[in-house]
Amino acid sequence: MATLQRIRNHGYFLLIIVGLAMLAFVLGDLLNSGSSYMNKSREYIGEIEGEKIHYTEYESAVEQLTEVYKIESGRNDFDEDLHAQIRNQVWQMLVTKYTLQHQGEMIGMDVTADELYELCAGAHPHQLITSRRAFAGADGQFDRAYLLNFLSSIETETDDREMQANLQQAKNYWMYWENAVKLTAMQEKYTGLLQHLISANKIDAKYAAQSRETKVDAAYIMKPYYAVADSLVTVSNNDIKKIYDERKQMYKQTPNRDIAYVAFPIIPSETDYEMTEKAMQTIEEEFRTTEDIALVVNSNSDVTYDGRNMSEQSIPEEYKEFAFHKGAKAGDFMPLTYDAENRIFRMARLVECGFSMPDSVKLKGIATKEGEEDFDYDWMAENDLPKNIAEPAFAGKVGTRFTVNMGEDRTFEITGLTKATPKVKIAIIEQSVTPSSKTYSAIFNAAKQFVINNTNEEAFRAAAEEEQKEVLTANVQKMSNKVNDLKSSRPIVRWAFEAKEGQVSDVFECGKEYIVAVLTGTHDGEYRDFEEVKSTLRYEAVNRKKAEYITKQVANVATLEEAATALNVEVKNVQGLTKDSYRFGSEGMEPAAIGAAFATPAHQLSKPVRGNQGVLLIVPAETQEAAAEVNYETEIANMNARMAYSLPYQLLNNIEQHAEIVDDRAKFQ
Repeated sequence: MATLQRIRNHGYFLLIIVGLAMLAFVLGDLLNSGSSYMNKSREYIGEIEGEKIHYTEYESAVEQLTEVYKIESGRNDFDEDLHAQIRNQVWQMLVTKYTLQHQGEMIGMDVTADELYELCAGAHPHQLITSRRAFAGADGQFDRAYLLNFLSSIETETDDREMQANLQQAKNYWMYWENAVKLTAMQEKYTGLLQHLISANKIDAKYAAQSRETKVDAAYIMKPYYAVADSLVTVSNNDIKKIYDERKQMYKQTPNRDIAYVAFPIIPSETDYEMTEKAMQTIEEEFRTTEDIALVVNSNSDVTYDGRNMSEQSIPEEYKEFAFHKGAKAGDFMPLTYDAENRIFRMARLVECGFSMPDSVKLKGIATKEGEEDFDYDWMAENDLPKNIAEPAFAGKVGTRFTVNMGEDRTFEITGLTKATPKVKIAIIEQSVTPSSKTYSAIFNAAKQFVINNTNEEAFRAAAEEEQKEVLTANVQKMSNKVNDLKSSRPIVRWAFEAKEGQVSDVFECGKEYIVAVLTGTHDGEYRDFEEVKSTLRYEAVNRKKAEYITKQVANVATLEEAATALNVEVKNVQGLTKDSYRFGSEGMEPAAIGAAFATPAHQLSKPVRGNQGVLLIVPAETQEAAAEVNYETEIANMNARMAYSLPYQLLNNIEQHAEIVDDRAKFQ
């Protein structure tokens, strides 16, 4: 009854709350009526030529390519750089796919199912298929029988889950290469079609021959810009702006951000060192005397013990002298030591020594099923092989066969052994000194306090200076995978594109350091701002003013010798200059001077030429004309051959530059 009374006493207040709740419910329902559309729009990572790219399509392609990398490389330990490379490669493949598909639809071009079969599994498969090691025979060369056997095997049905997973991986592998072949075939069709339309003609051939064979000798002088003091010229802001306007297309940009950041290294504390040393001291005597060496080592060490043999070449350098010194014997013990450079406590025990074994073995896999062939393996060290294969392989003699179980019985024959060398068995206990959770917490709190106390760029920089922290800088794009070489720093990039200029970030954990950043610059314009590039253009503006200064000094000269005297330089000579020369004598890249040498009448003084390194004046000799006869067929063939290397790339690049592409991957990564 008391509860009911309280409700009555607060009836008006509750009525307001209920009313607000109902309003929220109604508004929520109205908003949610469009949420399916809103959510749907959030599922797309981009759009290419009108084709919306769904997140699942992109991620599936990323997973597929990742599996291909694993199979092709035999590795699973991919770092963030390789993951970023894979994601970018997938996006580029999607761009190529949909831009080519768009072009193909306009001209009625495609790769048919029959064509794709011939390219993938026909009598003469595409190079992308024939170069795969998965389809190589015993001799390492492509074997179509292996390919057909593979294609047949991936259609197998099984109830075994592990087998199903393996089959799915194999199917994904094949689907990737089938799609890659189709995409490549589309590229080859399209570029092949346009290559027939874009060809050198007789005019091109004649110009090319003349440019190569027409020659001229010339006398010249050059006054270097560095020989004119900067104090003799004055450069205005407008002078620099003029160059900026001329070069503006060179300063196109995609949205980017400038950030500055400081690091708080996550390093062990003194307490961490003491705890690790104490833990090692606790087990030292047990390690020295135990009979169950593997248990003690593998329970306490960063280095596992599996009883493998080591030679002087394979043993870690830190243990070489201990294990192989004269008089070494089983049971010898290397007491606890500390490696300050690597922050490692270590000790070791010599388990066995005084015996010799080969360093490498060569094996042959013996075929056990119909249709299989023996396979020769290359030389392998003991550590390259699983232990159950290494033990009989290195204990046997050439010609010996042995069988091991690898899910099924496999037989090997020893076909080669290197000369026996001294070996040891050594047990090693190493423990790296690593930061404890308490240390992590203390360093994080210090970084967090830095953020709390410094909420703008000015305070950020002042505090960094006071704490003697180096302020590092970086420029990042929307799709930058990381900041400089900071590990796992993609979250900083995302933050930079959401923050306001001058804003200080929260604490980011990037590998073995905490990072605090401040956004120092926002660049969203189509071109880089004039102020950003002003300093780099000033050098050229100064040289242009120096060119004007030098030109005035030779305004009234009539001969090259007079010009040389006026400028206090010597007359030089260049011989055999052609129109397609890359260099002007010893002066390097001076294309304007090459043009002037051919444009100026013989034996006349050219106008002053503003070059890259200085001002030149030139007096050309008689032009040595090219031979009247031009072998047009050969010239055209050579020009088309050179064009064939670059044209496919240029065509595809041109298509992509003019395609309508929206890249929203940054919202998902």
